[in-house]
Amino acid sequence: MSRFLLFLFFGAIITMFTSCKKDNDVQGDQQQVSTEELNRTPPEGDAHHGDMSIDPSAISQTSRLGERSFSPYANRKFPTRPLWGDQHIHSGWSFDAGFINSLGPKEAMKFARGEQVETTWGVPVQLSRPLDWLAMTDHSDLLGATPLMRASDPLVMDDPTVRRWNKAMQSGDIDAITTAAMEAIQAQGNGTLPEILKNESVFRSSWSDYTSIIEEYNEPGRFTALIGYEWTPNPGPGNNMHRNVIYRGGKNEADQLLPYTTFESVDPEDLWRWMENYEKETGDRVLAIPHNGNLSNGLMFAFETYGGEPLTMEYANRRQRFEPIYEVTQIKGDGEAHPLFSPEDEFADFETWDEGNLNLTPKDSGMLNHEYWREALKNGIMLSEKIGANPFMVGAAGGTDAHTALSAVEEDNFFGKHSGVEPSPTRWEHVVLSFDGREILGWRQASGGYTAVWAAENTREAIWDAMMRRETYASTGPRITVRFFGGWNFVEEDAQAREPGWIGYDKGVPMGGMLEARSEDKSPTFLVAALRDPIGANLDRIQVVKGWLDKDGNTHEKVYDVAWSDNRRKGRDGKLPAVGNTVDVANATWKNSIGSPELITVWEDPDFDPDLKCFYYARVIEIPTPRWTAYEAKRFKLELPEEVPMIIQERAYTSPIWYMPE
Repeated sequence: MSRFLLFLFFGAIITMFTSCKKDNDVQGDQQQVSTEELNRTPPEGDAHHGDMSIDPSAISQTSRLGERSFSPYANRKFPTRPLWGDQHIHSGWSFDAGFINSLGPKEAMKFARGEQVETTWGVPVQLSRPLDWLAMTDHSDLLGATPLMRASDPLVMDDPTVRRWNKAMQSGDIDAITTAAMEAIQAQGNGTLPEILKNESVFRSSWSDYTSIIEEYNEPGRFTALIGYEWTPNPGPGNNMHRNVIYRGGKNEADQLLPYTTFESVDPEDLWRWMENYEKETGDRVLAIPHNGNLSNGLMFAFETYGGEPLTMEYANRRQRFEPIYEVTQIKGDGEAHPLFSPEDEFADFETWDEGNLNLTPKDSGMLNHEYWREALKNGIMLSEKIGANPFMVGAAGGTDAHTALSAVEEDNFFGKHSGVEPSPTRWEHVVLSFDGREILGWRQASGGYTAVWAAENTREAIWDAMMRRETYASTGPRITVRFFGGWNFVEEDAQAREPGWIGYDKGVPMGGMLEARSEDKSPTFLVAALRDPIGANLDRIQVVKGWLDKDGNTHEKVYDVAWSDNRRKGRDGKLPAVGNTVDVANATWKNSIGSPELITVWEDPDFDPDLKCFYYARVIEIPTPRWTAYEAKRFKLELPEEVPMIIQERAYTSPIWYMPE
């Protein structure tokens, strides 16, 4: 075991990647250069960063050993470990979940903090390790209505339809409950809901109770409970344009204005106006995290506004201002890349859902280009050339979108999308979505993802600020530690240093940042490092994904293998051989006899053109491990069809680093 892992296991991982060595089994391009400050404190209203940034001068003043105090860890001004959390979780307070799910935000918080809880159907469940933070994001439409119905609260019982739904919920009959839930969801969709459920006094009472619960579980320094909600427009119907709205402040600010709902508008620009007004009225800050562009039928990253107008610089700046990160991966599919646009990328077709929107309404051929994160990043730099600003300058986040109140994403601890289909011998084949004879079955669900934030402390403010400056990355589940810095002056020896965190911030910008203009005739270099999940699988490789805009206005991409395990060599085609496979599917096990526990390198872009706009992000791939379906088959003694995948290569995606010649 390396010194690096020993430091982690004994709690001494204080600068993140410590004592990384150059092993024989770690290959990669390790070259030169990189510089730049972290994120400059921006001017008022700057579209690229939030108002809260780390002061780079404070870093460089203390970064060299001879200029520090005797303790080399005193006066650090940068984040030293990633904080893990879920920015997308629903409880029984969401209208589409609450008919069946009896767990509320209290149970969601307890579970995320590491406590054991019972599911709706009485199954004991617990995380392998606590999370550092959780954002509650129940739907703002009818938030809290279902627990009021379940409790026969007088606020909502003066309506015959509500009383009938209440009777079904109290019956304990799953068929009756499901029928009532489907009727209620259809009523919400076609505008025939009982008006009492949309009453402002009901909403205000529920919101106040909701924020009180979240406030109760917020413990700065130990566990951060973020106030939030999901704004859930489905124009079309079924075209997913959902956003999670995350508050920087607490209950005192959040209670001053009710959350925005789709009863008011389904246009994202109207949500941004609400956000602007909220900040003006309260002095608090909010941001929004879009998700599941793969189900938007081309709307998530469209080249026109929701109203059909061409995109403008003002639109791009406002979107950048309020939507700094994007949920790249979750239960309803992974949205990093699509094999149609990345045919040379053997890892692009991962947990892909591309059949249609939430109703499985079919797509036309031009929609996919406007749905996936990598395409959005490429299209963003193309649009910046035309309109003067980048509307899709988004970092990476992951989430569960579980409607069970359980942020459980580990493959051997996956509790599914909603409480109606907890682990059972048949949940692999239940119908998740269906339309006109087309359907998505339960086995297609991914186990979900987490967001890692490089925050200086475990508080609402620090975590929110890290999201705003895009110093975040997404994982498909494992808690892989990833550092990614870019600049102009990194050298190969930097990958051998004991304190790459100090070097990274001193000489470059972290994930989410912007490379400053070159002072010399150099190519950018990147310091990138990854450490496996301490209780997870070894690492296969680190890749850097580059996208750029050529002089004719066309976008391109290339995936570079920059560090890898097991002494492999690239073939004549430039491709790296597969790492191998130790998975025993029948027993749902694997061995860490291949791969590497850590990878680190300095990589220089060999194809850099200083006149072209581009971006870079790191992708870290694990060795193959059993998928949740393999654990399910083992537990319930199932023989699943060949089409059901039983093996997975989990991964992490960092926020990009951008280069703009001007």
